[in-house]
Amino acid sequence: MPQSALVTAAEISRLAGVTRATVSNWRRRHPDFPAPTGGTEASPAYDLAAVRTWLANRGQLPDSSPADELRTALRAAEADHAARTRLLPLVLAASRLPEEARRTLAELPDHRLPAGAREAARPCAGQLPDIGEPTYRADEVPLLRALLRCVAQAGALPTLDVLAEGTVDDTSTSGAYLTPAPVAELMAGLLAEPGEAYPEQVLDPACGAGGLLAAAATRGARELSGQDLAPAQAAQAAVRLLLLAGDATVRVRVGDSLRDDGYPSVTADAVLCAPPYGQRDWGHDDLAYDSRWVFGLPPKGESELAWLQHCLARLAPGRRAVLLLPPATAERPSGRRIRAEMLRHGALRAVVALPAGVAPPLHVGLHVWLLQRPHPQAATPGHVLFVDTAAPPEPHRAGEPESRRPTVSDWSAVRATALAAWADFDRHPDAFDPIPGTARAVAVIDLLDEAVDLTPARHVRTPVPVRPDELAEAAYGLRRRLRRAVSGLSALSGGGDWPPAGATARTWRTATVADLLRGEALTLLRAPAATRGPQPADRDTATPRTLTARDVLAHRPASGAADDDPAGAEVPIEVGDVVLPELLHHGGGTARVADARDAGLFLGRHLYLLRPDPARLDPWFLAGFLAAEDNLTAASSGTSVIRVDPRRLRVPLLPLAEQQRYGRAFRQLNAVRVAADLANRLAGETARTLAAGLTGGALLPPDSPVEGTR
Repeated sequence: MPQSALVTAAEISRLAGVTRATVSNWRRRHPDFPAPTGGTEASPAYDLAAVRTWLANRGQLPDSSPADELRTALRAAEADHAARTRLLPLVLAASRLPEEARRTLAELPDHRLPAGAREAARPCAGQLPDIGEPTYRADEVPLLRALLRCVAQAGALPTLDVLAEGTVDDTSTSGAYLTPAPVAELMAGLLAEPGEAYPEQVLDPACGAGGLLAAAATRGARELSGQDLAPAQAAQAAVRLLLLAGDATVRVRVGDSLRDDGYPSVTADAVLCAPPYGQRDWGHDDLAYDSRWVFGLPPKGESELAWLQHCLARLAPGRRAVLLLPPATAERPSGRRIRAEMLRHGALRAVVALPAGVAPPLHVGLHVWLLQRPHPQAATPGHVLFVDTAAPPEPHRAGEPESRRPTVSDWSAVRATALAAWADFDRHPDAFDPIPGTARAVAVIDLLDEAVDLTPARHVRTPVPVRPDELAEAAYGLRRRLRRAVSGLSALSGGGDWPPAGATARTWRTATVADLLRGEALTLLRAPAATRGPQPADRDTATPRTLTARDVLAHRPASGAADDDPAGAEVPIEVGDVVLPELLHHGGGTARVADARDAGLFLGRHLYLLRPDPARLDPWFLAGFLAAEDNLTAASSGTSVIRVDPRRLRVPLLPLAEQQRYGRAFRQLNAVRVAADLANRLAGETARTLAAGLTGGALLPPDSPVEGTR
């Protein structure tokens, strides 16, 4: 009998469909909650069977989905990477069985099910790389039944995703990362040519779980070839592609494409690749005389340039490749000689800079390189397209504040910008109309300087001449908005006097937030601490879904995308919630009272959410006293990074009517602060625009100076 699995608090929250804060409350308030049986003091683990029994007795155990049951069975069976990989042929086989045959297989007696599953999976195992003869043990019967039920009820692809949760290696140290689906779709879209059929034969020499090839398959690629160093990833890629494009030719091999190329004689119609980054052991010494290095032997620290040349070597002449690369590839001094040779031969056609956060590593804005293998009978291209989707909009053109930069939530706009710019350039490479601050075609001769820097921002943010009348109109619009903002600030800062409290300052009894939590006048919530995988762009929406710490500090609307949390424990914001940053910035703090615009958004990281009982606490009163400088200082700790302990913050004990009186005052102060921030931003943008017009010769000084400047 297999031993019951252990689950963390995050997994319990997912199992029960509640937040992790609720699980924490259960642990504190209910003596009969199961005691930890493993894990560590900081992250205890609990017996799954005991937790399920406790939840069921309290009516807190919702009906589990087939995917949840499969996860539970995998934990109970202690399925490691190898065990999960052994199940892949059965997923493929079950998806191909008729419904009646699949039901018959799932209902086999326990002593016959392992053999039945093995016979069903055997024909599919030969289609997967390095799988071998499938074997299933008698003690895996519950796991096999859970998998078959998941395929029947949820589908084969969701079942594959559950198995993949435990087989993705820790790739953060190897420089290999999963490519989010929207980024993969963008890369695949760059291979499409208007009026032409989509490339039929597509290769990915570092395919991972097959996301890029899957994106190509959805656009019409019929021959899909991949290779990956990790056997589990390669097997997942094969299953995914066979499920998505069963009528296509699918070939996936295991191995290092640089050292042991699985397709040495292939000349593909297209290549898609997101190679591992920063690998110093890519084979520099062993491959010094390899024929693929037509632009030069890549330096030991430039593995990305080796992958670039490998991808070009696998293309037919005139065909194209799209790669996802770190920004350092465009400007590192050690790679300038190879970059120069690629430019001279016309191999580089475009570089697109993506905003930080759309693909891991999340703190870096990655680049998409579009290459073309030179054709011996074609003219060498004379221009390279640079697109910076993270650049601020051109203020002289739109008259908008410079702070309006694209974010992860603007992914649809990022995608549209990149595809439109490339399509326009591809049609007229020598007559591309630049998009100020976003896209520009640069002559190859202008790129061949000492640095050979191919960073898009270096080229697209070069000042573009503007018409004086357009700039004057934009400046007038900014000045008009500034005057309105200043008038609004003046009106808000007026009103009646704020009288003194008396001869001495008023004092009152206070309670800590911890006391209010115990008295259930407040609920304290936090966002999940970690995500399952680096796929921030998977939830592609037209509007932001997460309120970030920067949004709270800057008094601005939400700007973050939703995270994919392992426990499904996102914290939705409600009207009246008080949001407080975890870190103390410049000795001061702020608190935000959620309104209708924030309702339904998710709470971002490094934020606390305090949900008051409206019958006992006024939210604006609470926010005002929580954000008091003395209060925050007394509840903070640390030196360079100062963290606030919200439970130590103190709140006066006042009747609700008196709280509401203070709350109205704090609400007015918040309105003044927001109006002042807007006026400050508009003043800075107006001054920058007018100064640029004067120094660029597009504007003239006014005939008479403004009062106060003499």
